[in-house]
Amino acid sequence: MTPLADRCLAFRHLHESGCFVVPNPWDLGSARLLVLLGFPALATTSSGFAWSLGRSDNGVPLETTLDHFRALAEGVEVPVNGDFTSGFAVEPEGVAGNVAAACRTGVAGLSIEDSTGDEAEPLFPFGLAVERVRAAREAIDASGSGVLLTGRSEGFIAGRPDLGETLRRLVAYSEAGADCLYAPGLRKEEEIRAAVDAVAPKPLNVLVGSDFTVALLAELGVRRISVGGALARAAWAAFLAAAREIAEDGTFTALAGAVPFAEIDGAFGRPQP
Repeated sequence: MTPLADRCLAFRHLHESGCFVVPNPWDLGSARLLVLLGFPALATTSSGFAWSLGRSDNGVPLETTLDHFRALAEGVEVPVNGDFTSGFAVEPEGVAGNVAAACRTGVAGLSIEDSTGDEAEPLFPFGLAVERVRAAREAIDASGSGVLLTGRSEGFIAGRPDLGETLRRLVAYSEAGADCLYAPGLRKEEEIRAAVDAVAPKPLNVLVGSDFTVALLAELGVRRISVGGALARAAWAAFLAAAREIAEDGTFTALAGAVPFAEIDGAFGRPQP
């Protein structure tokens, strides 16, 4: 296994220039297949992992999440970024303690978001949100791990799609110590370019669906691209389509499109770290 310090350094180097895709596996099997496809780094997905456990997004407890981070970080050679949602705490002190625990799992990066999960007040107040990022930064520094910190502003997917406020938060998170900035839900080219310019020279992560290309996002100045739970949803789509056909029609034609047994079993039969 590549030493953690080397993976943290490699993850940082990926953010220094160019544009790379960090796909989001939901378990060790999907992570290992993505590594075999050549991706240089991976990121967990809170939603995809939760669904694999029969839970809703943000329904997985802290210790289970930490175990998931550890399993992926120990199971692949490439750097793994941990989707740490809101840090599993409200107050900065709690965020700091949980981030310290996450740094011990072997992940090379962590993201902290400002979403509360409360529909009435979906974002933490600005000042508190900034202090939470600062607390995460201090915990990482104290750990000596070199883990890369991503500060996320969730307004565009939490019912507060205000570009000005989103940019204000991203800049503040950068100043509080975030190494990478991320505002999931940005869909317009002008919004993405504005975010890139606001946080420069620090890198911006963009969450994609099917509406962008790597080339276009690179042209806009994006450094990191992630897919969130989309790969998991694509897998669930194929599963549900085949299962519904069986349940409703009593036929099995969708199974004809399944990946051959030998291809999957052969991939997992290769030497693993």
